[in-house]
Amino acid sequence: MRIALHQCESRPLGVDENLERLGQALASARDDGADLLLTPEMYLTGYAIGADAVGRLAQPRDGEWARAVAELARSSGVAVLYGYPERVGDAVYNAVQLVGADGVPLAGYRKTHLFGSLDREQFSPSDDDSAVVEIGGWRCGMLICYDVEFPETARALALAGVDVVLAPTANMVEFDVVATTLVPARAYENQVYVAYANYAGAEADLEYCGLSCVVGPDGRDLARAGRGEELVVAELDRARLAESRRRAPYLLDRRPELYRTLGGT
Repeated sequence: MRIALHQCESRPLGVDENLERLGQALASARDDGADLLLTPEMYLTGYAIGADAVGRLAQPRDGEWARAVAELARSSGVAVLYGYPERVGDAVYNAVQLVGADGVPLAGYRKTHLFGSLDREQFSPSDDDSAVVEIGGWRCGMLICYDVEFPETARALALAGVDVVLAPTANMVEFDVVATTLVPARAYENQVYVAYANYAGAEADLEYCGLSCVVGPDGRDLARAGRGEELVVAELDRARLAESRRRAPYLLDRRPELYRTLGGT
């Protein structure tokens, strides 16, 4: 499977423009032979747009935006994972939705770990685990930004049998260490591929760090963006995954009976 990452600048509140850019990115991903495209966190509306705007714009999982993205995926023949604010009754979640290359929605995920006052003012936290979804024979799970910084989240997906962790993000320059150190660590310690799609440029008072990447189970970059806008494409290799798991059998060598206190407060 080939994965593309749409590292781009945020266009706050510009849903129509962002849908148009998504169509262009999907076409470019198709031309590069990609099977799946990831966007950054909250791609359709922008991330740092304030609680009022988030509440006003938020849509249900099967709303107008979902239908528009489904048509873009269908017309390009490329699956897509996109970020948006999801409304469920009175609650609004920082969410992503995975749509197949045929335009059929496959799964959604809502951010479980909220980062700082910006997240907490705009969103409700989710208590739900990611679904495990198969794309082209690869088992995929989803996390959003801050979620991947907790080792328990990626480990839970690994124990559920995923091969690939898909992680849209909106990470800032002061936290480069997440992209350069924690993401490779999550890949290596869980023996999975991690695809991490970030913004570039600035939004409100945030400066995004870029550095979107696809990291292999050996902790090494398959592809990594710089600081600017870029479409990053990487090929996943089953033989590489199997060999890495043979050499570093962390999941097989675990002793869960020793870790019982980790569930405490």
